[in-house]
Amino acid sequence: MGPTEQLSHILPACCALVDGIEVTQMSNPTPCEKFTVQDVLDHMMGPASAFGHMFRGEQPPDVAAVAYEGVPAEEFRRVMDDLLASVASDGALERTIESPFGRMDGDTFARLVAFDGLVHSWDLATATGQRVVLPTEVVEAVASFALVALTDDLRDGETFKQPTDAGPTTDPIEQLAAFSGRAVPTSA
Repeated sequence: MGPTEQLSHILPACCALVDGIEVTQMSNPTPCEKFTVQDVLDHMMGPASAFGHMFRGEQPPDVAAVAYEGVPAEEFRRVMDDLLASVASDGALERTIESPFGRMDGDTFARLVAFDGLVHSWDLATATGQRVVLPTEVVEAVASFALVALTDDLRDGETFKQPTDAGPTTDPIEQLAAFSGRAVPTSA
């Protein structure tokens, strides 16, 4: 499954999570250490705006915070819709992109964006009492890439930490979150 198809599932699922966030949950802590719900949303919207330009072969503007009040459901959806359209645009996956992780082809970078989007979706769901709803094959496709791509040299203790133990009864998204270094809550 290619990254465009992965993102065509992940980004709408994440938008649905944002639709379910209450204003009172914006300051909730998330499993992404040091990030509240609002911080995760800001982290996703700012870079995603720049990534859209990169996938279209345009020079991205300086990343600025997206201005909003309350829960930015409309703003978030607009940014994610643009990102998905840019990944699906002609030549996007073949284009060389200067990513935050270095120079790489668009296909690889889109797969990293899918991985990041899936894990941050889980962060939001966990912090707001929701559940990420995705086909198993999407999670498996993202995981098969992440298990190879997330090497020890990328585990800087901030972006990615050392893997944690997800326990034996976790679902595939929780296993991927644990692989990225998140502490996965265990059910009693």
